Amino acid sequence: MAEEASKDQNVTFSLEKIYLKDASFEAPAAPQVFIQSETPQINMHLGIQHAVLDQGRGLFEVNLVVNVEAKSGEKAVFLVELQQAGIFQISGLTGDSLQKALEIGCAYVLLPFAREAVSDLVVKGGFPQLLLSPINFEAVYAQKQAASKVPAQQKS
Repeated sequence: MAEEASKDQNVTFSLEKIYLKDASFEAPAAPQVFIQSETPQINMHLGIQHAVLDQGRGLFEVNLVVNVEAKSGEKAVFLVELQQAGIFQISGLTGDSLQKALEIGCAYVLLPFAREAVSDLVVKGGFPQLLLSPINFEAVYAQKQAASKVPAQQKS
């Protein structure tokens, strides 16, 4: 137990920089969509990308990729594509622990910023505020891990 505690003391996890890497908003059905009373159906897709920036310093870039599509029937009402990014310093972690820090810990840090950016874009596009629902990144990570193991089991 004391050995685990000493390992934890050597772990560093800090946010160095947060930034909007890419953002896009389209309203292909405007202006007609503003005179219709139909409530659009909202679909959201989420992805997490990460890359090593400086291995020696433990610097990583993490991108939370958010795609939101509002549709009325088969017609797109609006589309939002966003990459909320951050530079994180993470040291003292390897393997699965590092992957969890990147895909769970960093994602939780980035989500409020992505939520705000999506809402701002939608409102500036003339639509009511859109708040992204809370996301359980632990479950997303577990699903990703389970999905990556399925093909290997099917080959056996």
